[in-house]
Amino acid sequence: MGFFDHLQKGGGFSLQPKKPQIRQVVQSRPAPPSRSVSQPSKPSPRNFSVDPRGKTRTVRRSASSEREPKRRLTPLRSRKRPTPEQRLSSDDDDGSDTDASLEVRKRARTGDSAEPDYGRRLRSVKAFAGDETRSLPIVHAAEITSVQKSGKFKPAFGNTSLPAHILLQYPSATPKEKYEVVVPRDDDEFKPLDDIVQVIETVIQAYIPEDELDEFTNDTTGIRRKLRRALALGAEAEFRQSVTDYNSAIIRLRRSGSIAKKLDDTYKLNLSHVERILTQIYSRTVSPRVDSLRQYENGTDNVYGELLPRFISTIFKETGLKSNHVFVDLGSGVGNVVLQAALEIGCESWGCEMMQNACDLAELQQSEFRARCRLWGIAPGKTHLVRGDFLKEQSIIDVLKRADVVLINNQAFTPQLNNELINHFLDMKEGCQIVSLKSFVPVGHKIQSRNLNSPINLLTVKQSHYWSNSVSWTDVGGSYFIATKDSSRLKAFSESL
Repeated sequence: MGFFDHLQKGGGFSLQPKKPQIRQVVQSRPAPPSRSVSQPSKPSPRNFSVDPRGKTRTVRRSASSEREPKRRLTPLRSRKRPTPEQRLSSDDDDGSDTDASLEVRKRARTGDSAEPDYGRRLRSVKAFAGDETRSLPIVHAAEITSVQKSGKFKPAFGNTSLPAHILLQYPSATPKEKYEVVVPRDDDEFKPLDDIVQVIETVIQAYIPEDELDEFTNDTTGIRRKLRRALALGAEAEFRQSVTDYNSAIIRLRRSGSIAKKLDDTYKLNLSHVERILTQIYSRTVSPRVDSLRQYENGTDNVYGELLPRFISTIFKETGLKSNHVFVDLGSGVGNVVLQAALEIGCESWGCEMMQNACDLAELQQSEFRARCRLWGIAPGKTHLVRGDFLKEQSIIDVLKRADVVLINNQAFTPQLNNELINHFLDMKEGCQIVSLKSFVPVGHKIQSRNLNSPINLLTVKQSHYWSNSVSWTDVGGSYFIATKDSSRLKAFSESL
């Protein structure tokens, strides 16, 4: 089976460099179980691996209302640390679950991304305004392999006589991105050729009008076919020519207005498109610096965990998040979910994090996010990343009053912190939805005269289930809760008295 045949059949491989995974553990409760992932076999230069799905990660932690706590990091117990692509995969495992009660949660969800939003303008007007000659402040792929080179990479086709670099055009009017034509000696390192192929595939799927697709997808003469053949044969000249043909076709279609019209007729981004952009951002900013997340002091009231992109996308759909809404992530870590909301939905997106190293990485991601969205020709929602305690930061207190959806990964929050958060719900507007992994309302709670003043009486809770590989700390599914602020029940009970 050929390279792109495997891609079209949903074949998945690793893309990003291996990233140490760190979990901050709440001392009062055990850390979530770690996950062990088998590593793929190391490819030869003529057998390039491609994973069409981008992967992102989110960092969650609890906050103390008294002071910023000291922290201690506990390493994972898995035999091998998985690569970012494997660890953050949104797809389900092929293995069976031994717990029959959880078997239904192991099935993969078929839905993809949020519903169409006909009020959103997807295309960035500036990104298509003439031929842009100024370079964007992006981290080029060539910078990753150059900085980390030192024997970790080798010529992809074994030929050193040709130029070391190749340029790749994106759908917008911005300049091309620079890549080195190399492959990693270690399969867990960044793979430039994979990134090139995945960009081209994403552009074909999302930016090319139907009447122009034959040039790219023809089984005999299409650019996709030529690229596949070049990789299969290890033919560098043919590979370079295929990329050049692709670049020329994209520039022509962009200048003719075909790509802009395609985007103007599009009202949602597919999840695979979202993940591709977010993965590029992460691999260029966080992955090279991920070891900085180890640098914490002993003692912790925090937890490290990941809510994976498909799960986050499901939350967006469940809550009906739209481009004219406000999204808030309390405990936003390196900012992945904040960026996903702004990109996938186009809404105003806020995050608050108190850990310094995570905040530093989040700001790097935000800068790359803005530039790379321009590169892809996408107009995202505005992003706001706040440093500090989300119980104390005034900007967060203010935005919660007008928020439509609030995400709180309280998997390992202390009861005290959960109670303090509940008091903030009093100021939220009617209809605001609070998504959490643990319910803020006890099972069987009823409004009574003795608890009439409790803030949880303002919440109506719905329990839902997430599927396997939705979170980082378990391979099986679990529950999450959507609490909606609805004061009608409390009002009705008060009137009955």
